[in-house]
Amino acid sequence: MKIRRHYLAIRRAFPDIPEHSPFEATTQELADLLDCTHRNMVLLLKRMQQEHWLAWEPKRGRGNRSTLTFLAAGEELALQEAQELVRKQDLRSALELLGQMEEPALLRGQLQEWLSGQFGLHSNLEGKRRTDILRFPLPQTIHTLDPAAIHYAGESHLVNQLFDGLVRIDPKGEQILPQLAHAWETDESRTDWTFYLRKGVLFHHGRELDSSDVKYSLERLKTLAPQGLYSWVYTNIASMETPDDTTIRIRLAERNEAFLPFLTTNRASIVPQDACEAAGERFGVRPVGTGPFRLAGHEQGVWMLEAFAPYFQGRAFLDRVEVWTLADAGEQEEGSAKQPFQVMHNARLSDSAARRWQQIRQSGMTCKFITVNESNDGLLAKPAIRAAVDRAIHRGELLRLLSGDVTRGASSFWPEEDIAAAADWRDEDADWTEIGQFLKKSGYRGEPLTLATIPQYAADADIVRQVCAKAGIPLCIELIPAEAFKGEARMGADLLLFAVMLDEHRELRLVDLYKSMQQHAPQPVRDMLEQGIRRLLEEPEPERRADIFKQIEAQLKERNSLLFLYRKQLKTAYHPSVRGISLESLGWVRFKDIWFT
Repeated sequence: MKIRRHYLAIRRAFPDIPEHSPFEATTQELADLLDCTHRNMVLLLKRMQQEHWLAWEPKRGRGNRSTLTFLAAGEELALQEAQELVRKQDLRSALELLGQMEEPALLRGQLQEWLSGQFGLHSNLEGKRRTDILRFPLPQTIHTLDPAAIHYAGESHLVNQLFDGLVRIDPKGEQILPQLAHAWETDESRTDWTFYLRKGVLFHHGRELDSSDVKYSLERLKTLAPQGLYSWVYTNIASMETPDDTTIRIRLAERNEAFLPFLTTNRASIVPQDACEAAGERFGVRPVGTGPFRLAGHEQGVWMLEAFAPYFQGRAFLDRVEVWTLADAGEQEEGSAKQPFQVMHNARLSDSAARRWQQIRQSGMTCKFITVNESNDGLLAKPAIRAAVDRAIHRGELLRLLSGDVTRGASSFWPEEDIAAAADWRDEDADWTEIGQFLKKSGYRGEPLTLATIPQYAADADIVRQVCAKAGIPLCIELIPAEAFKGEARMGADLLLFAVMLDEHRELRLVDLYKSMQQHAPQPVRDMLEQGIRRLLEEPEPERRADIFKQIEAQLKERNSLLFLYRKQLKTAYHPSVRGISLESLGWVRFKDIWFT
């Protein structure tokens, strides 16, 4: 109610006056606070008295001051107003309102607890028709849903619901399966690829998919994201032909065994040329794909997805999904299981909570690491100092500061090589005196170093800074937006902290990492990486590619150019009432397959 917000504005103007303590004020003073007329202020005061929020004893005569007594606590009314705004799906305004109060963190926590009852399945019955709605919490901000421009896991998850690619990969990363293309073939050189599209596939705006959309989508990637994720794959496309509306031939400049796996990523999602060109830069908030859900709209932090009835693989069981982005509600402990959501990602459950959730799935993992910038002739160009810095970032101390059963030591991007590190690093005590002597012997004299990372990893960077401080290394942290991190902005830093998702696209992600490392490596390392990447892209056998990856990793570790930190095992938990759970990359649930008892 607007009247409630008027009361809160007056209450905030007198923060030192407790409830039930009369004080003097004039009607005109209050009217000035609300920027309204004297007559309107009199009406507002009468209404607030009727609500029992305040007591007002007017005194007549010029110069006479009336008596005002606050009866209702501002925090209580602010929470009620925030709840009403949420019911109107105006989450952003609710959070902004609470942010104006004296204890915003406490109020936001109370709102979060109340919100928990709003999430999960909501079924509405109209006659015999049942409408199933899933309200899904997402503790991230959605910046764009354009497949060519996404940077964050939450955006990637929603893109998977809205778009399809030519092919898809099974969650284990072992088999590439048909999707928009029902078949494909390649020549002996594996540079000429032909894809045959399904007939009758519809975009959300009603037009049928044809081969020109596939050509447009890949050309658009080259134009919009020439330096984007996996750009080394799609910039290798030499030409494309569309002999008919269901056939596309793609010629690569050179053989690339990562090409077909790349087409399984949502970066290679197929978009409609007409809708893209009509929307222009707004396509990220007005996306049109062929996926099982279409974007029905988004307001104030709530993104609404509706089932796309003509979906070529069958209509979703859910009718609507409401994704509530809660990033501004204050960061929660990752995996907090306090709220009774029916599906939780990255869940860390206590023993008692685990007993209430019948199934918990281990899914993918992320691996945090640091790469060394050796592009300038600074301190870290010296092998002894790189080795000393690696030793100073004591992994046991890192893990103790991080805590949590889902975080373990890491020494490789290949978990099967990681058993020793994961087992006992947490139990190792740091000898800071010995580490300090090792640093001094290396030639390090206490010079400050800069660590660059993206804002999402600020907490990780701060923990590394704390550990380095104990060793005697002053570390300055520089936060660079994700969309700019692969560019020149990071090149002034000494150390770069990032993460790799170890999922079904691990090989693509690692090649992307090594391509990036070439930009700040000395020439011998650039040459080694270039040779290794070339071997990878020419090798058809997965086992042999794995061996090449491990050889590259070993060389980078030996020279302390790649410093592993820790890995995080992600979990997905879901309530027994949920059926049809099907996990995508990193355990994200496919909304299409969910149904409830």
